[in-house]
Amino acid sequence: MDLDLVEISPNADPPVCKILDYQKYQYQQKRKQKELKAKSVKVVVKEIRFGPQTDDHDYNFKLRHAEKFLQEGSKVKAYVFFKGRSILFKEQGEILLLRFANDLEDYAKVDQMPKLEGKRMILMLTPKPKNSK
Repeated sequence: MDLDLVEISPNADPPVCKILDYQKYQYQQKRKQKELKAKSVKVVVKEIRFGPQTDDHDYNFKLRHAEKFLQEGSKVKAYVFFKGRSILFKEQGEILLLRFANDLEDYAKVDQMPKLEGKRMILMLTPKPKNSK
């Protein structure tokens, strides 16, 4: 009859087997995997870089970009990059990131508070669901 004995669940007690067409079974499994992959949402992380002494105009420019990214549904990773002796201004960098998070509270929630990692202080923002407006 061109059918195969296929072990469906080997970990069950007793193991589960079916008599079916193995080629057709493989095809259906691949199709299910493909559909699941198509339905899965890919998370995009956009980065915004600041210096410890970023001025108001540059700050506002980057703030508008972050708003746009969040409205598109992307996560935003904002960081202050300290180079050379500017690492002395850690407080300034943290204040800048907290102000950034505060200005974006209508669009996003804070995923990770400002944290110093090497020469970078990083803040992660996740977009708020669209139906909560």
